[in-house]
Amino acid sequence: MLKIIADVERFYDCIGGIIGYQIMVLELLSQSTFERPCLSHNSNNSLKREITEIHPPSVLDLSQDLEYASQAAIWGIEGLPNMGEIYPLGGSADRLGLVDSNSGECLPAAMLPYCGRTLLEGLIRDLQAREYLYFKLYGKQCITPVAIMTSAAKSNHEHVTSLCQGLRWFGRGRSKFKLFEQPLVPAVSAEDGQWLASRPFKPVCKPGGHGVIWKLAYNEGVFQWFHDHGRRGATVRQVSNVVAATDVTLLALAGIGLRQGKKLGFASCKRNAAATEGINVLIEKKNLEGKWTYGISCIEYTEFDKFGMIDNPFSSYSLQDEFPANTNILYVDLPSAELVASSNDETSLPGMVLNVKKAITFVDQFGSKRSVRGGRLECTMQNLVDNFFNTCSSRCYDGVKDGLDTFIVYNERKKVTSSAKKKRRQGDKSLHQTPDGSLLDIIRNAYDILSHCEIKLPKIEGNEMYVDSGPPFLILLHPALGPLWEVTRQKFHQGSISRGSELQIEVAEFLWRDVQLDGSLIILAENALGSTRIDENGETILQYGKRCGRCKLENVKILNDGIDWNARENLYWKHDVQRFEAVKVILHGNAEFEAVDVILQGNHVFEVPDGYKMKITTGDSDLAVALKPIENKLMESGSWFWNYKIMGNHVLLELVEL
Repeated sequence: MLKIIADVERFYDCIGGIIGYQIMVLELLSQSTFERPCLSHNSNNSLKREITEIHPPSVLDLSQDLEYASQAAIWGIEGLPNMGEIYPLGGSADRLGLVDSNSGECLPAAMLPYCGRTLLEGLIRDLQAREYLYFKLYGKQCITPVAIMTSAAKSNHEHVTSLCQGLRWFGRGRSKFKLFEQPLVPAVSAEDGQWLASRPFKPVCKPGGHGVIWKLAYNEGVFQWFHDHGRRGATVRQVSNVVAATDVTLLALAGIGLRQGKKLGFASCKRNAAATEGINVLIEKKNLEGKWTYGISCIEYTEFDKFGMIDNPFSSYSLQDEFPANTNILYVDLPSAELVASSNDETSLPGMVLNVKKAITFVDQFGSKRSVRGGRLECTMQNLVDNFFNTCSSRCYDGVKDGLDTFIVYNERKKVTSSAKKKRRQGDKSLHQTPDGSLLDIIRNAYDILSHCEIKLPKIEGNEMYVDSGPPFLILLHPALGPLWEVTRQKFHQGSISRGSELQIEVAEFLWRDVQLDGSLIILAENALGSTRIDENGETILQYGKRCGRCKLENVKILNDGIDWNARENLYWKHDVQRFEAVKVILHGNAEFEAVDVILQGNHVFEVPDGYKMKITTGDSDLAVALKPIENKLMESGSWFWNYKIMGNHVLLELVEL
């Protein structure tokens, strides 16, 4: 207990340590009334005090202005050497109910096995896809430093560290990672603000919200670490959001932030009715000196009542109509964030809230499971933006939007946010924010990519159609096939994918031309992005573009029984499925596979050894399989590759055959 008190005393020194923490908890708990700000649609307040009005914010709509979206994404690619990546992984993720099947131990969200790998691995894959695109365009290796905030909840820090070590730091080197652990804070009862305890001198503790990340990053030297790596901006995303890096969204966010010298930016989208997510707003204030300040801010869904906001899809005025969703996908200017984090006052802990609407479950000293309505003091990382307001001498609401230090990019929801953050309960008819629902959005995105390539696919209905049946088909594409959709689409031309089929492509150097798939096709490359080497420090480093696996399919028909869709043990979001048959291509090292003018019927496994090229054609009576060594002079580059070029605001690909 003394350790817990000491940790809170040290970290919350800017508000008075442990006593300040408790005072803040009691103040927030006692706020039964709130001075409601005026909403923009009915505001006429002219009282001689500070006035706050809330307006719908201006957004840069990437789904409408496609040319600007492409230009901003190019800026993001160019600026990658100036960028870092920040992952707040410290939350306890109680709603996932994730448990180790062997030990029975509760696990953090980062360890959720999703589509064949943990969620944390998915974040790194997305990042590597952007780095691979940079390599293909500029011919240079760019390894982004990654800062990860962990916590002691559910042994989060140990699990994340062990995963990174086990995967040899993803071929990036230990020096490119900075792990820093957030303190746990005592949970309190909603009734009286007293600490909850599982036994004497054993408080129930939870992470203090992702908003502690800024002060903690300053305390732990993370900003200096980014500076030492030559980084001036960073993108921030949460581990449960599996679509945040889709197409242009993340690259455009970073590109605009860097190019225009912004202090903070949001990636946003249409808000789902009654979703447990906040909103982005434009705040307008007039202070006692008569000056006006403007800035983008966020209001958490737990705070809507305090602001007099209605969240009812059946109401004539609904939040989703005017205010975009806060998705916690951020661009942040690192020097600006560091300035706030080092302030040693309340501003370094942005957006302090006490959410007591949920029950806290724990086991007491008698071994009984208890559930008590309560909460803990939480900070919200996105409210760092409240420190970046712009001041005007007179009211200038109409003209202020483009001159702010903050901004919002807006896109289709399935390209911005789809979270695997809560376990789907048996019999539940809603897939919202579940792994099952987020998989459907991944498949919808794959449909949008491939249907523009003259590939016929079954249409995907609403989530309610797949509650009992599972998805209509499975398509999982390696993000480095793009990640920009205009890049991915140049690798696919014509064909069809039938209902109930499965397509998994784990290779970046890939060509699909007139392929008809009815069944399962799985292509796995050991060197999807390049090969690894051991550096002078003994670390495993991935070299982009060196000795990649490659696959070409031209005029190919694939027919097999594929997935057993009636198997009860299928977990589609894990990509854990039973199959009757499949065509599987396994590429070791720089192996190449090519199938031309052929029908592949039934079950096949084509395993190509390192340094060889396998070509499948139609023989006199059956398949003709030719396996030949790759010429020595082509070992590094391969016998063919995609040449990437920037033409105007776009990336164009040229197939080069050697």
